[in-house]
Amino acid sequence: MFEPSSNGIEFQDTVKPQEDESVIIKNHINAFLNTNLKEILDSNQVTELVVIGAMTHMCVDAAVRAASDFGYKVKVIHDACATLDLEFNGVKVPAGHVHATLMAAFEFAYAQVISTEDYVS
Repeated sequence: MFEPSSNGIEFQDTVKPQEDESVIIKNHINAFLNTNLKEILDSNQVTELVVIGAMTHMCVDAAVRAASDFGYKVKVIHDACATLDLEFNGVKVPAGHVHATLMAAFEFAYAQVISTEDYVS
């Protein structure tokens, strides 16, 4: 994972970047870490980010918190994010609880959390 030759890194046809779009090579959980994402956003005068993706408890979490710390207004589309069951110290946490916990934390201090339907409308 996070290596250029990793399985599954190819763009799906429906979301292939257009010729004039920037592509950021991400090798860490945090999309801002060791990338030029912030520079691209700032040079294009972007002030608001919409975050979706996987996994809620890893990449989504890191991106949302970093974006907020950098001063961007952040929206998270909660039903366009996914995670999985976790376990810590013998305690099993279902994916739904992991996801809800992160969304509650985002909503408390980092982002507006909305559904896909609300975002599209």
